[in-house]
Amino acid sequence: MLLRTTDPFRDLDRFAQQVLGTTNRPAVMPMDAWREGDRFVIEFDLPGVSRESIDLDVERNVLTIRAERTTRAGDAEMLASERPTGVFSRQLVLGDNLDLQRIEATYADGMLRLVVPVAEKAKPRKIQITGGSEGEGEGHAAISV
Repeated sequence: MLLRTTDPFRDLDRFAQQVLGTTNRPAVMPMDAWREGDRFVIEFDLPGVSRESIDLDVERNVLTIRAERTTRAGDAEMLASERPTGVFSRQLVLGDNLDLQRIEATYADGMLRLVVPVAEKAKPRKIQITGGSEGEGEGHAAISV
């Protein structure tokens, strides 16, 4: 016979860990982001998620990523269940200096990789300074971009 006592505080703590996540198992999809020259790279860990269940949306400068990991079908008896299932989503506010029309997304080996190029208007550019004509006086110059 198995004796089990109920501890409401332990049950509440377990529920909070499932909803909010822990350091070992966050409730949101973990990500890394970095800059490589004229582009930003963002990678999300999504092991066990099918490519068809991933949905990417951009509205203004907010990128929304949604993915779903389904539960096992059938009448299998689960002995341990530590990987979260269900729908995961994450929103990133991207800067105005990024070209959101040219985002590239790839998914392989359980990793979603987004490459976001820097917008042309945000890239550094040289400004050419031309000498003024004799009539403009000393110290005046025409500048063209």
